Amino acid sequence: MAPRFAVLAVCTANICRSPIIEAVLRDQLDDEYFEVASAGVRGWVDKPMDAMAAMELMRLGLTPGAFRSHPIDDYFVDSASLILTATTGHRSEILGTAPEALRRTFTLVEFAQLAEAVEADDPVSLVAEAARLRSRARGNLDVIDPYRCKPAVYRTVADQINEACLTIAGRLNALVVSADRG
Repeated sequence: MAPRFAVLAVCTANICRSPIIEAVLRDQLDDEYFEVASAGVRGWVDKPMDAMAAMELMRLGLTPGAFRSHPIDDYFVDSASLILTATTGHRSEILGTAPEALRRTFTLVEFAQLAEAVEADDPVSLVAEAARLRSRARGNLDVIDPYRCKPAVYRTVADQINEACLTIAGRLNALVVSADRG
């Protein structure tokens, strides 16, 4: 069996956006082929998910479980096949310390747009083709930080994340199914 395709979700503290991304992708992706983790560029150590973010996750039908936050490190970056950040700022922070990760680092919104628009035969080629055609992504590519905002902001963020993750997971799952048949 080929090594699993590792997806890393990244935000600031790893208590709001990236845990939601992690949970939605983990729920949607075929766990035979994919593994999902999350971290923060200024990640807190061993903290639970923000309570409002956890409530939104539950509204989406998922649970935070025993989630605990952690800061990003070289191992996370080096072992990820695809890095999905909440914002272009997070993407820049990762690339500032690991420029070799450029071709596999995207904002969540950016990669969701590209995943639908590019041709690929498997997840690895999807990431490579998305990197090559990165300039096709349009509009606001960031997911705003809901931390300490009103509940409506958390809801908007959770819905935006859910929509992007469903697009990404659908495309990735379809590629492993078609590769297995090929």
